[in-house]
Amino acid sequence: MLTRFRALAFVCALTTGIASANATAEPAYKVGATATGIPFTFLDVKSQSIQGMMVDAAQAVAKAGGFEVEIQQTTFASLIPSLTSQKIDIISAAMLRTPAREKVVQYSDPVFSYGEGLIVRVDDQTPYTRMEDFAGEVVGAQVGTVFIDELNKRGVFKEVRGYDSIPDLMRDLALGRIKAGFADRPIVAYQLAQGTQNKVHLVQSYQPVVMGDVCLIVRKGDSATLAQVNKGIAAIKADGSLEHIIEKWKLN
Repeated sequence: MLTRFRALAFVCALTTGIASANATAEPAYKVGATATGIPFTFLDVKSQSIQGMMVDAAQAVAKAGGFEVEIQQTTFASLIPSLTSQKIDIISAAMLRTPAREKVVQYSDPVFSYGEGLIVRVDDQTPYTRMEDFAGEVVGAQVGTVFIDELNKRGVFKEVRGYDSIPDLMRDLALGRIKAGFADRPIVAYQLAQGTQNKVHLVQSYQPVVMGDVCLIVRKGDSATLAQVNKGIAAIKADGSLEHIIEKWKLN
């Protein structure tokens, strides 16, 4: 009888321990990031993993906010559909906050802010300052970005072409298929600084018109995840971790 009692007590203790462990386990979220947004997010060919400033930021936010993350490669245009269909739980990419996007998803507190950059062929040294300087020309931008939306809204161009990635845009620009390209300025600056593209350049005189915040993004109505994310962002801002990440990726 005593043996049975001890066995029952052991089972109860084990069950209670498992339940307690489950109750205190940190939640794990799937984070969507692109393979073509260097230095924010990109595929590192050596490790075959997604790396970048927004990956480091997401991981630091998770640690400070009390949750775990699993980074998943997702194309830029598929990020929001993947989030709303629950294939991923958080977006961590160079996706600027806009009123249109905020109708569909929720943005965290800001992680980084920037605007668009203008790219032209290296033999074009005109000091452009506005989008309208290319009225009547063929221009390009990445599909799914606020920049292509802005170009289409202006309605002054001969054609606005969409590209899946910035390298694709740069290729067509170098070949003379488009007159100008508009893309995330920090991403373009970083890629050009690597010295792998010498046929196009950033126009320093150009003044961006679409300034915005880069944030972590969650599903509309997911207040619990948003609270955890914002808690983590506040913590890494307070202890200097975010600034170190920004410096690491040469974005300041």
